[in-house]
Amino acid sequence: AFPYVNGGLFAGEIEIPNFTEKIVNLLLQKASEDFDWSEISPTIFGAVFESTLNPETRRSGGMHYTSIENIHKVIDPLFLDELKSELEEIKALQVAKTRIRRAEEYREKLQSLNFLDPACGSGNFLTETYISLRRLENEALKIILGDQIAIGYDLIKVSIRQFYGIEINDFAVTVAKTALWIAESQMLKETEEIAHTSLDFLPLKSYANIVEGNALRLNWEDIVPKNELSYIMGNPPFVGYAYQTKEQKEDLIAVSDNAGKNLDYVTGWYFKASSFIKDTKIGVAFVSTNSITQGEQVAAVWKPLYDRFHIHIDFAHRTFRWDSEANAKAHVHCVIVGFSVGANARPKVIYSSDRLQFVDNINFYLIDAPTIFIEKRTKPICSVTEIIRGSSPNDDSNLLMTIEEYEEYAKAEPQGVKFVRPFMMGKDFIQRKPRYCFWLVGANPTEIKKCPLLLRRIEEVKTFREKSKRARTLELANTPTLFEDMRISDERYIAIPKVSSESRRYIPIDYLESEVIPGDMLFFMKNATLFDFGILTSNVHNAWMRAVCGRLKSDYRYSGTIVYNNFPWCEVTEEQKAKIEETAQGILDARALYPDCSLADLYDEVTMPPELRKAHQANDKAVMSAYGFSIKMTESECVAELMKTYQRLADR
Repeated sequence: AFPYVNGGLFAGEIEIPNFTEKIVNLLLQKASEDFDWSEISPTIFGAVFESTLNPETRRSGGMHYTSIENIHKVIDPLFLDELKSELEEIKALQVAKTRIRRAEEYREKLQSLNFLDPACGSGNFLTETYISLRRLENEALKIILGDQIAIGYDLIKVSIRQFYGIEINDFAVTVAKTALWIAESQMLKETEEIAHTSLDFLPLKSYANIVEGNALRLNWEDIVPKNELSYIMGNPPFVGYAYQTKEQKEDLIAVSDNAGKNLDYVTGWYFKASSFIKDTKIGVAFVSTNSITQGEQVAAVWKPLYDRFHIHIDFAHRTFRWDSEANAKAHVHCVIVGFSVGANARPKVIYSSDRLQFVDNINFYLIDAPTIFIEKRTKPICSVTEIIRGSSPNDDSNLLMTIEEYEEYAKAEPQGVKFVRPFMMGKDFIQRKPRYCFWLVGANPTEIKKCPLLLRRIEEVKTFREKSKRARTLELANTPTLFEDMRISDERYIAIPKVSSESRRYIPIDYLESEVIPGDMLFFMKNATLFDFGILTSNVHNAWMRAVCGRLKSDYRYSGTIVYNNFPWCEVTEEQKAKIEETAQGILDARALYPDCSLADLYDEVTMPPELRKAHQANDKAVMSAYGFSIKMTESECVAELMKTYQRLADR
């Protein structure tokens, strides 16, 4: 007669992590405080589960558990906002009979919805969605029942049977089931208060809707038929290509039909979901690492999905930092992409920080612009000077020296100073702190042998290269005096750092003298004019860069083949060109007022000198005028126009 709790939770052997002393003490403390555990959100299990995992397990599995706030960034625009609006319309109806009838129909609609999280982890998305739907149902019950006591009435239609999940970690599967049961119990209590009656919860019933397995290998149709499914959602694992296991790489290649080379593991869920929802009205929304909407990954991920399945983006959250509720928070930069293949009459929305924008189209760079794919281009799309990546030493730092090392070397071996040149990588350039390198192109072997310290360094380069497994490096062991790549300029040139902080409005670019050897974290432009400098340092070029470049974490990663070679330059009159040259010189003059400042200091948004900011504003105005852009245009509007121009150029 006693209603037992176990609904199959302990049917098999489960390895449950032991409580630590800290957790035991916390539980005892809460017990002594008469803490009300019934009010705790079941999603807390996700954070507890995450805290039991070691960092390596979390990293290799790409696990990032989710706060309630961030869950709602996915489920609200996917379906919940629309359901809430419909309920408010019902509440506003004046005729009681019509209002009650519509509320009953609304409950039937809620019952008809089915949800799949194909990387459900500890079930946070499913649990919070269940709670949200049950609260909507309870609001509908208030309309139907008023203050009446419900007797013999079917009070609850929304069931955890409507929620499906796939998860590879067995213990997470158990946590997800438990969280849903607890959510079911909590929401039952809320319904009891509305109906003024007691409802039976126990015994638990076993629902096999959360399946243990590899979501990229399972047939989702075996878990939930696509003609019964309404929405797919979740936070699939983020694992960069370099960190993927052999099995994960094979998963990605299999599910993407070999399009998944060098892609983040999360993209596998996009390929799988896009194939699954073909010829349906199912809506999908995933949290993803922001890399899939940047740089060369855009064409690699989205072009095959667009071509094969004709997917379109319905809403998107642009890059934001995704925090879990666990103590060891995972600070990753993410986007949310909501997409479908069926016709969707709802307005498209782009969320950015705390604002939203209703737009006509969301392209795969998450911009209100035409759907285009910017792929690697070996030559500039316009008739302009090419930029070149700097020289790569591949020397285990034996051909390089810090300022301090150079000063010591110059004292110890002055005869070798003639082989030394200033050298800059991107960070050196932005900090305006050059290093030095041995540049031995055409050096006399007899003179090198008179420099024992230099000779020792060359021998170290040879030894380092001989130990490599890379064929090209092994070959380079035959020429240990030389850099792997020897790309330099014989005249003054413009330098562009490959990586720059996202906090800067402008990538700091500058002129360098020909004696400075650019490293491979710099791009350089020979024969560079003031006009080139003015265009490249303008807000127009920087807006394009921000939209299409890749990222290193959240920092901008400039690319010759993606950013520069695809950039649509404007055609200018002589008058416009002269004006841009004038404003470009104004930027250099403003910098010259602060000769001891690094580019990092000059382009910090807090410490940027007013003269420099004013000079940039004048240059921005001149460049925008040359493009025919209004100075009132937003950055996204500017990029949209640039993408239209790019499309025309690419179609020529």
